[in-house]
Amino acid sequence: MLYILVVLCAVLARFFLRAESKEEYVKAVILKGLASLCFVVIGLMCSPGSHVSNLIVAGLIIGSTADVMLNLRMVFKEKGQLIFLIGIVVFLTGHIMYLAAVLPLCSYKLVCIISGIVLTALLMVWIFSRITAKPAFKIFGVVYIGAIMLLNCVAIGNVAASGSAFNIVFAIGAALFLVSDIVLILNTFGSEFRQSLRNTNISLYYAGQLLIAFSLTLLA
Repeated sequence: MLYILVVLCAVLARFFLRAESKEEYVKAVILKGLASLCFVVIGLMCSPGSHVSNLIVAGLIIGSTADVMLNLRMVFKEKGQLIFLIGIVVFLTGHIMYLAAVLPLCSYKLVCIISGIVLTALLMVWIFSRITAKPAFKIFGVVYIGAIMLLNCVAIGNVAASGSAFNIVFAIGAALFLVSDIVLILNTFGSEFRQSLRNTNISLYYAGQLLIAFSLTLLA
């Protein structure tokens, strides 16, 4: 059943990209919501019901909600910027759930926090040199990327401290999520939108969320 859901997620994501490229935005929102529902169901099925797993499932649910919100900006274009910003805040909340789940497991909290701050600063300098965006979007971007970068640093720190299967799979999922967001930012606010980058963004995103959901099967 889990593998059927993975295939279904991939198929729905592919149809979503096709609908979006044809500017069938209502259809695209529905397909994206259904694709995201797949990783939520996987998370629920894999969860052992512990505090850590409950926080991760909450992150998956919040992420699926943000997925729909981000694409609603194309349906309600007059409120597009506001909907986009709200969607980013919702996604940020999902990252906070993930962080709340794995931070207590971290043996190198201070090192991870400092690394997250430094890497966020370096990454945002690089991103800002390649995009054009309003100040509000830049502020939201710094906070958002900062949160997911910190999540990645903590996840990698957990792998370094204990190379458990859960830590490894979760860290790979978080890393794919980060790369997906970087691609999304560059493609959305860069000089030219490219469908190939959109395909990459969505593929990496769903791969990341699916790995995070599957990591719950590996929790001791």
